[in-house]
Amino acid sequence: MSSAKEHGGIGDWIVTGGGLGRMRPAPGTWGSLPPVALACILAMADTDPRTIDMALAALGLVFGVGCLVWGKVAESRYGKKDPGFVVADEIAGQALALMWLPWTLGNNARIIATCAIAFFAFRIFDIIKPPPARGWQRLEGGLGILIDDLVAGFYALVATQILVRVLW
Repeated sequence: MSSAKEHGGIGDWIVTGGGLGRMRPAPGTWGSLPPVALACILAMADTDPRTIDMALAALGLVFGVGCLVWGKVAESRYGKKDPGFVVADEIAGQALALMWLPWTLGNNARIIATCAIAFFAFRIFDIIKPPPARGWQRLEGGLGILIDDLVAGFYALVATQILVRVLW
């Protein structure tokens, strides 16, 4: 694990979502885009839905574990709990929100609409942090950074599943 005084390296790349967390305004929104783009591209390429789920799970796992490993280092480096530039948690939470969806392969309009529903559902739940997300955010280090976004991702997953299945 890198020290808190280091800047750069794989840990910094992971926690900032490849630098997306340094973009302004709304770094959390920028950080939520990679899973949406991945799902949209794969679905538009008529990829088997199980493969889409595996790709999203891999992406969420890499950034979720990265957040657990380097989250405390990021907090120490910047002297702040859950610094705004740390978006690995948004990547993991948004990936969860896109899992197990009934992709309408061959219908790009529905694919884009499905991705938009999942994106906005996650952003809303991430911002309002319904229980128990806000309380769990107080946990130490990377777990405290990650857990509220996984809860938001779960709520967004449920909301997206319901909306997409009712609409389509």
